[in-house]
Amino acid sequence: MWLYFRFPLSFREAEELMLERGLIVSYETVRRWCVKSGQAYANCLRRRRPRPGGKWHLDEVFTKINRVQKYVWRAVDANGNVLDILVQNRPDKPVARRFFRRLLKRAGQAPRVIVTDKLKSYGAAHREVMPSVEHRSHKGLNNRAENSHQPTRQRERAMKGFRSPGGAQRFLPAFTRISPHFRPHRHLMTAHRHRLEMLIRFAIWNHITAATSLPPAA
Repeated sequence: MWLYFRFPLSFREAEELMLERGLIVSYETVRRWCVKSGQAYANCLRRRRPRPGGKWHLDEVFTKINRVQKYVWRAVDANGNVLDILVQNRPDKPVARRFFRRLLKRAGQAPRVIVTDKLKSYGAAHREVMPSVEHRSHKGLNNRAENSHQPTRQRERAMKGFRSPGGAQRFLPAFTRISPHFRPHRHLMTAHRHRLEMLIRFAIWNHITAATSLPPAA
């Protein structure tokens, strides 16, 4: 099922790829697998990553779920690694305050500087939650966070939208940690280096999912 997180495929395309491997799946199979195992695998990958740097980029983007506008709050570090995602109804101060507290709790440390756009909710929450941290509010400085929304948009289009806010909240944190594991910076590597890197990443994935202990397929 790693194909579901790795590529921005529709379910029918993923189903055909799995069928070529002799596996028959359904929508309910994928849903149950994601609920049961997706976040656990994502947490294992997160623990293997280095601690986040001192600069965090925060951004929010709207999405429509059942024709109702919701906001996806996202935080990434200077290397583009996703720190946390929060799906909420409004981009207001209470939500920003909650998001800041979640970030501090999950990271276990305060950043040196946070970079946001000019949304006033960030400044109000920053003064309450982390007043000692430098805050840079400028739209042009926050391209890293804005670019990190692109894989989510691709997946959203492939899935033809999210079905519920809770489903989006469960899916996105796992997706944004598993998908980058299979997407190294290909444009920065030679073909030989890329093949070696993918071998390493598949070995890590097999170790996490305990695939090496499974009996070989007939």
